[in-house]
Amino acid sequence: MSRVLMIVLAGGLLVLVGGVVYLGAFPPAPAAHPVERTLPNAAFHPR
Repeated sequence: MSRVLMIVLAGGLLVLVGGVVYLGAFPPAPAAHPVERTLPNAAFHPR
């Protein structure tokens, strides 16, 4: 029983490490969208 558990854990660890390596080698493209914020009018007046 413990041998099966160790094989499952090793497989899961292998998949996890493979996913991290894949994301490191081929990172996802950043979402390019404009930032739209309303600035208060006081931001344009000197103090």
